[in-house]
Amino acid sequence: MSKDAVLSKVPAVTLGFWVIKILATTLGETGGDTVTMTMDLGYLVGTAIFLSLLVVLVVVQIAAKKFHPALYWATIVASTTAGTTVADFADRSLGIGYTGGSSVLLAFVLICLCLWYWSEGTVSVETVNKPRVEAFYWLTITFSQTLGTALGDWLADTSGLGYLGAAGGFVVALGLVAGAYYSTNHYRVALLWAAVNQNPPLGATVCDFFDKPFNEGGLNMSRPVASAIIAAAMIACILLIPQRAGSRPQSASS
Repeated sequence: MSKDAVLSKVPAVTLGFWVIKILATTLGETGGDTVTMTMDLGYLVGTAIFLSLLVVLVVVQIAAKKFHPALYWATIVASTTAGTTVADFADRSLGIGYTGGSSVLLAFVLICLCLWYWSEGTVSVETVNKPRVEAFYWLTITFSQTLGTALGDWLADTSGLGYLGAAGGFVVALGLVAGAYYSTNHYRVALLWAAVNQNPPLGATVCDFFDKPFNEGGLNMSRPVASAIIAAAMIACILLIPQRAGSRPQSASS
């Protein structure tokens, strides 16, 4: 790496990044559902718990001087669990529904990206190394995770594709966007955010496939058991897959 490179506080976008990201998203979904449904604490209480945890971890993440894999992925899981409970609260408790919730949350993601670009001149994750940029990053990621839950539920339930059909659709879409990202030097920032926003709904549908009853097309697996299995796989990947901070040339515009 060039000595003039500026290190980001998020990981470089490698194959390992996507493997861990999918596991983290799925874990957030199963973990959120465990608290709100299996433990029967409800969506509002679950939202309060996970949003509080997310705020604490984001503050610690911003205060850190460099990229720490364990801290970063813990914050991602917190954003996913918070996103899961927020989306379920809006869709079910407030009665917005999957279609309405997906539309509103997509608008929020786009607004966050527009404000970030207006403020910094770029939305590249390679520039995430200053508190203001980190705040934009985590706000956008959290809305993206929340959108993923609503969109995954919409495609699996409202569209009639079912959990496997919806998961397959998101796998194909993610694969196409990621393939385009790695095969071209054009529009890489837009392609990366497109891929990032394909990941949460994939996690949502995989989570539903694990824990929904057999007669609804799922495996009827206990949510705590599914969460434990996914958490173990994610921790193993974090420990075994080499990770490094993303970087950009010193001369690049921020």
